[in-house]
Amino acid sequence: MEYVENDLVRIAKRENNTKRKYLVVNPLQGKHIPVSPTAALKLFSNLADLIRYEYVKEKTLLIGFAETATAIGAQAAVSLGTKYIQTTREIITDVEYLFFSEEHSHATEQKLVKDDIDLAVENIENIVFIEDEVTTGKTILNIIQILEKLYPGRLKFSVASLLNGMSEENLQMYEQRGIRLHYLLKTDHSQYSHIAGTYMGNGKYCGCNTKKGQDISVISVPGRMDTRRLVDAVQYEKACNDLWDAVAGMIGNLSRKKLLVVGTEEFMYPALFIGRKLEETGNAVLCHATTRSPIAVSMENEYPLHSRYELISLYDGQRRTFLYDIDGYDSVFIITDSPERETIGLYTLVNALSAHNKNITLIRWC
Repeated sequence: MEYVENDLVRIAKRENNTKRKYLVVNPLQGKHIPVSPTAALKLFSNLADLIRYEYVKEKTLLIGFAETATAIGAQAAVSLGTKYIQTTREIITDVEYLFFSEEHSHATEQKLVKDDIDLAVENIENIVFIEDEVTTGKTILNIIQILEKLYPGRLKFSVASLLNGMSEENLQMYEQRGIRLHYLLKTDHSQYSHIAGTYMGNGKYCGCNTKKGQDISVISVPGRMDTRRLVDAVQYEKACNDLWDAVAGMIGNLSRKKLLVVGTEEFMYPALFIGRKLEETGNAVLCHATTRSPIAVSMENEYPLHSRYELISLYDGQRRTFLYDIDGYDSVFIITDSPERETIGLYTLVNALSAHNKNITLIRWC
């Protein structure tokens, strides 16, 4: 399927980021803007189709970038039946990391579990980095340089992204390095800063409410597979199906309902997976996720985000996160792998959602 810029690009204004004033927000990605989970996962599968026949003779590992490309990478790996791991900014105990930086992000530190990469390298020939958007390519080069030093001459590298906004100079740099690029849409960022500067930023900003609010239903489902560690995508899809079977058994048959499914930060794919299943049973479903990205909201009709709810992270009580454009639904499902100890973060999320919703269920995959 061919995409045009209006399908996949909305320009938003970054808050207090001097490195880059704008943010490209994808209306089909299921991160910031609520979207049909079926449409989001179809988009990610279309990206996988770009590389389906490119590396059939090579054993391949897909690496998705946190936080916005974790679900893209997971669906691509499921579509292709490969091994998969994501980068993370969370803390995983008792492992050794590979650290690298992301220049334009508000949260620059990224890491991979070195123990798992050591294990994967024994059986792979090619690594495909999965991103939502590649603008300079510097972040990916940072991790490639680390991997080339650790595993000299053993790996080839390529990149698959929904969007590619690289300059001619950066494209040539990749070509000279023999790093192949695959993307659904080429973008020109030359006017994006100007566009972002035209917006007033006069949207609805809702502060953080840390008090315990309305009671919610809580479901705990064992059997979680964590893509922050190396997984086989075939087994991961099976685990997600098992999660759905357990959830469906507990919530009963739902149909003809307006539903919202919310993922949490890096934990996006299971929310989209459950959302698609709920769509298949005859519901009108939207998905999006909490995020670290502090984006300005504005009231212009063409601006992508109009209201912002500040939260405390469900993973780290010292971290500020956000959810955008909350509407009213018959039921809301929060899908998370966050630890139970971060109760204040959960209160803030429930309070934000309860401004428009009464029926909220937390589903913790543990």
